[in-house]
Amino acid sequence: MSTAQNTAAVEKGFAQTGANLVRDVSLPALVLHREALEHNIRWMQTFVSNSGAELAPHGKTSMTPALFRRQLDAGAWGITLASATQTRAAYAHGVRRVLMANQLVGTPNMALIADLLADPTFDFHCMVDHPDNVADLGAYFASRGVRLNVMIEYGVVGGRCGCRTEQEVLALAKAINAQPALALTGIEGYEGVIHGDHAVTGIREFAASLVRLAVQLQDSGAFAIAKPIITASGSAWYDLIAESFEAQNAGGRFLSVLRPGSYVAHDHGIYKDAQCCVLERRSDLHEGLRPALEVWAHVQSLPEPGFAVIALGKRDVAYDAGLPVPLLRYKAGVVPAMGDDVSACKVTAVMDQHAFMTVAPGVELRVGDIISFGTSHPCLTFDKWRTGCLVDEQLNVIETMETCF
Repeated sequence: MSTAQNTAAVEKGFAQTGANLVRDVSLPALVLHREALEHNIRWMQTFVSNSGAELAPHGKTSMTPALFRRQLDAGAWGITLASATQTRAAYAHGVRRVLMANQLVGTPNMALIADLLADPTFDFHCMVDHPDNVADLGAYFASRGVRLNVMIEYGVVGGRCGCRTEQEVLALAKAINAQPALALTGIEGYEGVIHGDHAVTGIREFAASLVRLAVQLQDSGAFAIAKPIITASGSAWYDLIAESFEAQNAGGRFLSVLRPGSYVAHDHGIYKDAQCCVLERRSDLHEGLRPALEVWAHVQSLPEPGFAVIALGKRDVAYDAGLPVPLLRYKAGVVPAMGDDVSACKVTAVMDQHAFMTVAPGVELRVGDIISFGTSHPCLTFDKWRTGCLVDEQLNVIETMETCF
């Protein structure tokens, strides 16, 4: 295959299979390393299975059907999503079980889901936390002649969505059971909004409360299925949720489902820190997740000593939870690629299309060099790209992965 055939298309970062990152790909580019990616998928599936739970990874992290398929093939029970449009996109790429960890609000969104439920093989569950939403869903899905699976969301004061008290949960269950077009299939919570010096204790108490509510609802006959779903867990505290569910035997009476999403790519920031905490809490876990996601970009300008401008900005990489982290420098066009450590350099600011980077003493750069950057919070890096490059150990593109944002 010629260089001309390999050269990236107009879309940023897009490359044909067989292209090499340092020679053929238009930068900046979203890069996924195969070895780390496959490790992460295996690692989390094994962890969840060994905890007696099921895995429904949060697909909103990547919205990448090729990753959904890998996660499902590795044993995931389903895919978690955040909206009706995300659900439709996943369905179009073969996903047939979805937890929508959000409320289904608005007639057009209800219509999207009702259309999908015409397929009897599609298993869908969404969240409710207020009688108004229950009434609207009940009326709409009755008009469509379709029964909708709903789960009660339980939250914490000052947190995100969810009923704030156990009494509200029990009352909402009665409202759901008064709607023939709705089926109560479980209870859900999200612990990621619990912070502070006593977060671990708070999360364990929250998980215990979630299980206690599930037992009350089951004992009262509120659930429409014999083994209701109980689910929680983001990407930072999944070990605590797994331990709490297992310790209270949630898996015996309930189908315990964990929903971390960022693990598939991991990062060099907030989730790297969170993973260190998981490994400190769990001495039996000898190896953790590996960062699989990077963004590659050129050195664009060296206008002052010790200062570089990188062709990378807010439209290319997350900046909400920390700025991109320089990792390695490569010489453009030189294959096989040899990376030099530039981690002593530091990104100090990002604009729409530029990053400002201090150049550490002893680091020699030239315009046109390529730098790989780690990120923090992969969700808000993935959503800036239509295509990512999956690369092997030699930095050859082995697959292009489209996103569906």
